Amino acid sequence: MVKGRVALVTGGGTGIGKAIGLQLAKNGARVAIASRNRSHLDAASAEFRSLSLLVLPVQMDVRNKKDVQRAVSEVVAEWGEIHILVNNAGISGLITTDDPDDTKWYDILDTNLNGMYLITKEVLQHMPEHQGGRVINISSVLGKFGVAGYAAYCTTKHGMIGFTRALALEVVDRGITVNAICPGWVDTEMATQGIKETAALQGITLEEFKAQAVAAVPIKRFLEADEVAGLVCYIASDLARGITGQAINICGGQTMV
Repeated sequence: MVKGRVALVTGGGTGIGKAIGLQLAKNGARVAIASRNRSHLDAASAEFRSLSLLVLPVQMDVRNKKDVQRAVSEVVAEWGEIHILVNNAGISGLITTDDPDDTKWYDILDTNLNGMYLITKEVLQHMPEHQGGRVINISSVLGKFGVAGYAAYCTTKHGMIGFTRALALEVVDRGITVNAICPGWVDTEMATQGIKETAALQGITLEEFKAQAVAAVPIKRFLEADEVAGLVCYIASDLARGITGQAINICGGQTMV
């Protein structure tokens, strides 16, 4: 499906990003995983190598333009070009609009939106034309609807979809597709953080909130990271060459929009 292509996955040290990197590598891609956390990179790289999978760990903070330029140059120096970019790096967090401290708001927007812009802009300079170029942005179902207390996160995930649609038209003549993937609840550390924060906000137990969350999903379970990774691998493949500018849900029926 993606054999021989070079992929860069941001936020590739844990969770959904790591699962995406592993599946791309299992399907024959040369995979660079990026994270600002060195220990996450080391642990993920060890997992790749234990499976005899090719991986290039790159430490990078997507919020820093010079860091982004250096990291992309490392990948290009190793493999010459980049065919697939997966913008997965992102953070979340509960922040209400009556909070006097704006620090978390700016950090979420800077990481999720500005970081995506900076890395995409840099990678597109090294993405060959008409050779299966792919930009895949990991948004969320919270890019389709709102959740109280998560205005910053929802803002960025809605913004990722707008970015996807506009960029798809900008690069279509280069034979590059741009799509967003919108997961619902996925069993990851970030989801666990959200469950704890929202349960506390509502004054209920973690178990009570998780039961409510599962009940709101028609398939009555959270997704696994591998399921999201499988969809990303399909979008990255030649089979999906006719799909661009889309925001594709993978949410167990949680949203139909």
